[in-house]
Amino acid sequence: MKEIKKITCIGAGYVGGPTMSVIAQKNPDVEVTVVDLNHARIAAWNDEDLDKLPVYEPGLDAVVGEARGRNLFFSTEVDRAIDEADMIFISVNTPTKTYGKGKGQAADLKFIELCARQIAAVAKDDKIVVEKSTLPVRTAEALKNILENTGNGVNFHILSNPEFLAEGTAVTDLHNPDRVLIGGEDAEAIEALVNVYAAWVPRERILTTNLWSSELSKLVANAFLAQRVSSINAISELCEVTGANVDEVARAIGQDSRIGGKFLKASVGFGGSCFQKDILNLVYIARTYNLYEVADYWEQVIIMNDHQKTRFAEKIIQTMYNTVNGKHIAFLGWAFKKDTNDTRESAAIYVADHLLDEEAQVVVYDPKVSAEQIYRDLDYLGTRSPEDNRRLLKVVDNAYEALDGAHAAAVLTEWDEFKGYDWAKIKEGMKRPSFVFDGRKLLDRKELNRLGFAYYAIGE
Repeated sequence: MKEIKKITCIGAGYVGGPTMSVIAQKNPDVEVTVVDLNHARIAAWNDEDLDKLPVYEPGLDAVVGEARGRNLFFSTEVDRAIDEADMIFISVNTPTKTYGKGKGQAADLKFIELCARQIAAVAKDDKIVVEKSTLPVRTAEALKNILENTGNGVNFHILSNPEFLAEGTAVTDLHNPDRVLIGGEDAEAIEALVNVYAAWVPRERILTTNLWSSELSKLVANAFLAQRVSSINAISELCEVTGANVDEVARAIGQDSRIGGKFLKASVGFGGSCFQKDILNLVYIARTYNLYEVADYWEQVIIMNDHQKTRFAEKIIQTMYNTVNGKHIAFLGWAFKKDTNDTRESAAIYVADHLLDEEAQVVVYDPKVSAEQIYRDLDYLGTRSPEDNRRLLKVVDNAYEALDGAHAAAVLTEWDEFKGYDWAKIKEGMKRPSFVFDGRKLLDRKELNRLGFAYYAIGE
């Protein structure tokens, strides 16, 4: 069996960076190189100040600090890294298509294909190629065709190794995974990758399947988790009109061992790079095979999530006497969840967009997200001009500044620090009546009511 001495990962983002850092940490005898064409991103991974890593994940700085320079390297020399590698991970972005057939649902595989063609052009000896990006079922087949038909007589073995990381706990998830999934056709290639993970993961947690089961399992895992969020969010609306409390309902059903308590927290909606993208992919695949009922079933999860974000924004407008024009609304949080600087598909983007349409003055504070990223997220929607976005929305680096003089506070991310604020002091600086809209059910209702806030939380 081929011994793996050098690993290359194409893509230095939220998956590639942390995953390769842990693989390098746990396999000190294997040289791991992460390559990306984005020079600024690679420079950030190589920055001496570990606080400046491009991906914020608790514990990642210590992992990178241990392995970087020893057997972990970050580079823009893609061809060289491909040439030297025994095993190549593809961890590039696979966004939802914004054009052509499958627009709005299918995954855009142009970056995957470009990787495959580059590998085929450069490789001079046999390679194991590992799909790490989230991909539609049967992408491996397309990869195989490109590699075999444009290669130099080199043998390529394709493996599927989907990631199951939760942002905010990615390092913990990598150190102690529920399972590692490896799909493939060649037993020796599979065993080579199993051995990389077996350096720290118990063998019974390393599952091997065929390629198609592995590719589909990733989409299905995210679809099931997102479905639970949309399910409890659907019930949250029912709770609000019937006088029930969604937390009490969630606790009651979560005690049922058949259901369990995870992912039953009502909120303003799920975000992140995976849930929506993977479900839309599932919907597109089902429609491609004329499985319309299957497609409609999963699409409803997305429809419910969009509804929850719109409903939260509408609740703010209705509660504030049906107009937010010129009113100062402080957003606490912009990241899609706590302990990450990732904003992809964050609920905050869409709630802000809705309020900006009503000419609200939104002031945003997030402990880890930059002003540039926030404006980039809004500009990407194309709803209004960049000038209007900057006229209506301001980003500050202090929560108390964001809240000073505000008509309302809206909690959009469940950062722990928000719970520890001096809300009595905040109340003094806000307009009266002082509204708090808690999209993450984070704050203490009794305490805020006692201080005189008009407090609204989802599902109550």
